[in-house]
Amino acid sequence: MTVDSADSTAAAQKAQQPRKRAAAKKPAKKSVKTSPGRAVAPAQPELVQLLSPEGERVRTPENAVYDAYVDGITDGELRDLYRDMVLTRRFDAEATALQRQGELGLWASLLGQEAAQIGSGRATREDDYVFPTYREHGVAWCRGVDPTNLLGMFRGVNHGGWDPNSNNFHLYTIVIGSQALHATGYAMGVAKDGADSAVIAYFGDGASSQGDVLESFNFGAVYNAPVVFFCQNNQWAISEPTERQMRVPLYQRAQGFGFPGVRVDGNDVLACLAVTRWALERARNGEGPTLVEAFTYRMGAHTTSDDPSKYRADEERVAWEAKDPILRLRTYLESQTDTDEGFFAELDAESEALGKRVREVVRAMPNPGHLAIFENVYADGHALVDEERAQFVAYQASFADEAAGEA
Repeated sequence: MTVDSADSTAAAQKAQQPRKRAAAKKPAKKSVKTSPGRAVAPAQPELVQLLSPEGERVRTPENAVYDAYVDGITDGELRDLYRDMVLTRRFDAEATALQRQGELGLWASLLGQEAAQIGSGRATREDDYVFPTYREHGVAWCRGVDPTNLLGMFRGVNHGGWDPNSNNFHLYTIVIGSQALHATGYAMGVAKDGADSAVIAYFGDGASSQGDVLESFNFGAVYNAPVVFFCQNNQWAISEPTERQMRVPLYQRAQGFGFPGVRVDGNDVLACLAVTRWALERARNGEGPTLVEAFTYRMGAHTTSDDPSKYRADEERVAWEAKDPILRLRTYLESQTDTDEGFFAELDAESEALGKRVREVVRAMPNPGHLAIFENVYADGHALVDEERAQFVAYQASFADEAAGEA
């Protein structure tokens, strides 16, 4: 697996931990109301950062509103965040290796985006609903989805592998950006039901240019939906850099739709946790949507079918590796908490156990029945699907007839 340095890359973390969430802390200062159902973000720094690349705690007046959401965090909770990131990276690296060995058809790596996903994922409550794309393996981990369930679709043996309503985590969405509309519609329903839960939609910088995402911004704003739009800006939409997609920083797009946008250091798990807690609280309080832009970097390929060396300079990747989210938190744990080497050693062992389990489960996945492709196409069945199934059954039977004739 690919991890930080040989050390910090102790990368690997333990088999799936039960989901847990810390109660969101109330900030000292709330958003400033401008009109019923509308709010603006507090005075914003260009980039919300609470933990520097060198692993030092950053405190500024502009960050104070976000500090309030993580100031009570314990050393144990910080270790949990570190463990989440390391185990998620180990799982991701194992999946990449499995694809290279022909066990998966494709894999979309999250390498480098662990802090954005774990920080935001751990900010959600159990009753919140999450709409991912196809790269949110860390968020799935936070929602309690067994990581091996993520691999069935990429192996071609199922259409998702988990019940979305068991963990309030929707199935992976391959169509770019469409889940933002699904999330907004769901959030509008939540508001009509009078619930105080919130919805979060994940997408990337490339998807932010899709019409579905911009339509969801508009619907979310007009209907004051309790939805957080969480964009992981990893700076490359496959081979297209962000400067070829937009003329302003991505988070500023929210202004045109009438709700706040915040840019957070996507390699800072503490900042991602705090900003997402703040945004989800706004949603629950009836203050409408927020766009969170997690400014991060895709350290690997877009998918295993992509070769980033053809369009991206090595110097750029090396510069961002120095900002690695796992190394950053490890440095803080070693210098500012009572975390000892025993913790990291145990985590190494957990990581190895997770990798072994993932390999064994994937290789043991049974092939689906030939007729499974015709299941769950329509909720109530469809005459054309029934006809196609019958034709396929007859086609499969012809092989048996041919073999019997030869015998």
